Amino acid sequence: MTSLVPRKPYTDEELRKLYPTGLELRQVQVLMRHGERTPVSARFQNAGLNPFWPYCSVARHMKSAVLTKGFDGSQPADLLEWKRRLETFGDNDAPVVATGPEGEIDGVCDMGSLTDKGRQSTYSLGQRLRNLYVDRLGFLPSTLSSTDSFYLRSTPVPRALESLEQAFSALYPPSTRKIGPDGKLANPTIFIRGPQDEILYPNEGSCRRFAALARAFAQRAAERWNNTPEMEYLNKIYGKWMPAGTKVAVDSRPRLSGIMDTVNSTLAHGPATRLPDEFYDERARKIMEKIAVDEWFSGFKESKEYRAVGMGALAADIVQRMIENVEAEHDGKQAIRFGLSGCHDTSLAGILASLGAFNTTEWPPFTSHVAIELFRKKSNGLSPSQLSVQQQSRWSKLFQLASATGAGGNTIGRKPISDLTQAEKDKLNGYYVRIRYNDEPVTVPACRLPGNHLEGDESFCTLVSI
Repeated sequence: MTSLVPRKPYTDEELRKLYPTGLELRQVQVLMRHGERTPVSARFQNAGLNPFWPYCSVARHMKSAVLTKGFDGSQPADLLEWKRRLETFGDNDAPVVATGPEGEIDGVCDMGSLTDKGRQSTYSLGQRLRNLYVDRLGFLPSTLSSTDSFYLRSTPVPRALESLEQAFSALYPPSTRKIGPDGKLANPTIFIRGPQDEILYPNEGSCRRFAALARAFAQRAAERWNNTPEMEYLNKIYGKWMPAGTKVAVDSRPRLSGIMDTVNSTLAHGPATRLPDEFYDERARKIMEKIAVDEWFSGFKESKEYRAVGMGALAADIVQRMIENVEAEHDGKQAIRFGLSGCHDTSLAGILASLGAFNTTEWPPFTSHVAIELFRKKSNGLSPSQLSVQQQSRWSKLFQLASATGAGGNTIGRKPISDLTQAEKDKLNGYYVRIRYNDEPVTVPACRLPGNHLEGDESFCTLVSI
């Protein structure tokens, strides 16, 4: 699968089942994969595929902030409007303007760029989020005067940030953001970390141990799949397009995952950037996805260490925000109510696989999303839940080595369950967590244990078991 085909909006009956009257929605955190993009590397020019694609019309209308006065930041910046053109190497390594398939010079995308279709699909995701959480559930306000209870975050990769911007612009269009005393719209704050601190995806660049483990699982995948009938079939389809003397393999050049990347990217866009029809052989595409999922994500299912170093920090951040929401309610403080993070396919599949909830051989389509929802049981007080301290879930174990953080080290958000005091455990009673992947609830295996889920629905995990 390449582009996501969204399911139809929930019916009223589906909505009643998904959001029971006995539970109150308290917080939503959404991890979204970026939208459709160009391939991250130029491949298969021998099959007639142009390396540069003319699907980035935003490049014609670039704007940058420039300081012309108030260099201490006391005055607003002016805007420089410009358009971007790409250069590449021509004959004798002389610089030339990069052109699209029909000689286009404007609106040409760089490698790995979010395309116009990707902008459209992520904007549509924002519209669906608004329809659900604003219009139908009334969880979020229809107009926004402040974003203090919002947490918007992106990886430093431009396509992830731009996808986040598209989605938020649909969730809260300018007409729904109130003008404040300063005469400006309620503009959001977007958090970005440096590559060395990034945890929204499995970060091989900043964790040598994870990089070593990833190489080991990739090597295992090569040994497992390179000499199989499945790979033989792939060579029948793609072999003639490979560099001379090479065959299609997990670790070939281009790698099998790279071939899949180009096939999926071209399939998501127009005829001007299509490969020969044989590249889209349905059986071949299913085989590629199956092998790529095994190579990239089996480690999260099989290895506790792989989960910890690959996804542990992200899981800890997600849980901490949930716990902070609980603590804020007890303390009468404001907490994060809605989070939206622009990330990647490895982010979504990595977190789901780490929880034992990625039970598919299909690669996450463009603009996929995972929604992590926190609920509180409605009652006069906080209802008691069965605490199952001995049966910690995979999620809890992902970050059990993390120490308490925050002001004075008082937060319980990053403590292992075994380190919580009874008073801290009591705060978590009556809270539940549910995960939806592309609008379909998923069940975490640990939540099936007695006492670890809402009675009658195993997709609602008790917060203490998370």
